[in-house]
Amino acid sequence: MANGQPDYYDLLGVNKNASQDEIKKAYRAQALEWHPDRHKDNKEAAEKRFKEINQAYQVLSDTKKRQTYDQFGHAAFGPGGRAGTPGGFGGFGGQNGPFSYTYTTSGSPQDFAGFDFGDPFEIFEQFFGGRTGGFRAQQIPRYSIDIDFEEAALGVEKEVSLEGKKRKIKIPGGVDDGSRIRFDDFILSINVRPHEIFERDGSDLFVRQTIPFTTAVLGGAIKVQSLEEEIKIKVKKGTPSGTMVRLKGKGIKKLRENGHGDLYIRLQVEVPQKLTSEQKSLLEKLKKEE
Repeated sequence: MANGQPDYYDLLGVNKNASQDEIKKAYRAQALEWHPDRHKDNKEAAEKRFKEINQAYQVLSDTKKRQTYDQFGHAAFGPGGRAGTPGGFGGFGGQNGPFSYTYTTSGSPQDFAGFDFGDPFEIFEQFFGGRTGGFRAQQIPRYSIDIDFEEAALGVEKEVSLEGKKRKIKIPGGVDDGSRIRFDDFILSINVRPHEIFERDGSDLFVRQTIPFTTAVLGGAIKVQSLEEEIKIKVKKGTPSGTMVRLKGKGIKKLRENGHGDLYIRLQVEVPQKLTSEQKSLLEKLKKEE
């Protein structure tokens, strides 16, 4: 298990030298065993494992993707194929959504950029040629909806038109781009529009905040915008540019848990481009005293 993610070979129960036939046989056995329709008492856990098995199969059954995985492991699947550094915030790995990983390969980190794992149930049915032994005998209609970043983070009620009929649906706070919500009679895929200033990694939020040079040197208080309000924070004396400040519990609502993620603020010191003669004189004096 790497970075909390199960090894693809372990998921299928094969070794790293397994042939393509062995991988196909292993997928067949694991997919049948973990199909959610066979685990009605613990369907959520089974669906999670079922998705992981399908992701493993899609990677290991493709020669190029398998070589990439063998070389880089799960790090190759981060956003943009950069070993997981969302939005350039460095050191904070993550993923865009349940089926929105991208791939990298030696010499060209963008060769598999934008690869979509797709719907694991459709892959399952394609693999078995539509003969699924009674699984999903009645196909559930699928729809998609575009929502704003704040709506995904905080939750929203929408009026939609399905087959000519209007109805209200509730989208819970914490959904991410690529999330799927199963209602009684249909499945809804969520497409989240990007935000102008906020970036997201799971339930954590990231934002850049410019502060004056004098505040960085002397310290002071600044106001930072969260999703719901302005928050006043203290800046310590001598704060260097790039300092990360964490505000616990000020991030996005956790989808299947209580509480919220955290808000991370990257402080960028604004260096003045134009100085008065007096300001220059003061800085020259400071330079001499260093």
